[in-house]
Amino acid sequence: MIPVGLTMVQEPPQPWQDRLYILHKGLGPLVLLVVLTRLGWRAFHPAPPLPLSVSRPQQFAAGTVHAALYTALVVMGVSGYVFVDAGDFPTEALRALGVPPFIAKNEPLSKAAQSVHVTCAFVLIALVVMHVGAAAFHGLVKRDGVVSRMWPPLARGGSRP
Repeated sequence: MIPVGLTMVQEPPQPWQDRLYILHKGLGPLVLLVVLTRLGWRAFHPAPPLPLSVSRPQQFAAGTVHAALYTALVVMGVSGYVFVDAGDFPTEALRALGVPPFIAKNEPLSKAAQSVHVTCAFVLIALVVMHVGAAAFHGLVKRDGVVSRMWPPLARGGSRP
């Protein structure tokens, strides 16, 4: 979504950008639904514990970044939807499924949601970079089993950290 979002707003406008807008608006609600489902799952299925080698400050940083990632993803989805719906832009995928607009045209609300959406996109990019950097550090430098928590098939010998 981030590469599509950044590409579709490039200047000068290109004919193919309309397809990217349609793709972005169509996938946005789906991504929001997946994120909300993941949050619901996580509420009843806590993450496995971190290895003992992970310090308290690193544990705090990991928890903070994870919470910020989920928050940013929800804010991105909601602000994107509000931006499009309140701006009276067509949402082709939702309309094809029979989902009507829920927000009446409201230009100030649309502009505010757009501002939140754009700002949050850059916050989300920074959070993803931090998350990937930390995963790379733990997987390539420390080799302490943190990455196997994210993707259990990577665990050595199939054991949990």
